[in-house]
Amino acid sequence: MVHIGKVYTKTGDSGSTSLVDGTRVGKDEARIAAYGDVDELNATLGVVRELLDDEQLVAWVAAIQNDLFDLGADLATPMLDGEGAGTTGDGDEAVPAFAALRVVAGQVERLESQIDAVNENLPDLTSFVLPGGCLSAAELHRARTICRRAERITVGLARNAEVNPDALRYLNRLSDWLFVMSRKECVAQGDEIHWVPAANR
Repeated sequence: MVHIGKVYTKTGDSGSTSLVDGTRVGKDEARIAAYGDVDELNATLGVVRELLDDEQLVAWVAAIQNDLFDLGADLATPMLDGEGAGTTGDGDEAVPAFAALRVVAGQVERLESQIDAVNENLPDLTSFVLPGGCLSAAELHRARTICRRAERITVGLARNAEVNPDALRYLNRLSDWLFVMSRKECVAQGDEIHWVPAANR
């Protein structure tokens, strides 16, 4: 259970912050940028939820917002060698060593199944899509671009530190999910706007 006391602690006034394991790092480090972008994405999805009329899509977005807190906790907790298992004193029996909250494959697979279910009923794409068509679709596109930024920062983090592969997979799949759901909203509420190459030369 999470318990939050004071909102301000003053411990970050010098430009550093604590990771879940207690390590102090600079607020400008890649790990902090990664879960900061995930937080921005979550806030944007809060706006998206308020614009949606489709109850199923609202429920899916709510589940993703919860997933993004899992993802933030994952990124805020450095991976340990042999994470998830340790030994008892006599070395005979494995016991949990560190109960880190990690994104798991099932969360990625849920996104994939939703993408597949919605995409079956969408018209074939004949060109790239421009953000817009209706406000909810435009905000879903905004969320998609934030998700891509979070993914880029996390890929950079993974070059120098071990990162949960399912966390990266989740971000990659979520950007696809956001694109497909923006198309779904356009079909339901507005007109999908397609890119016309060199239209304004």
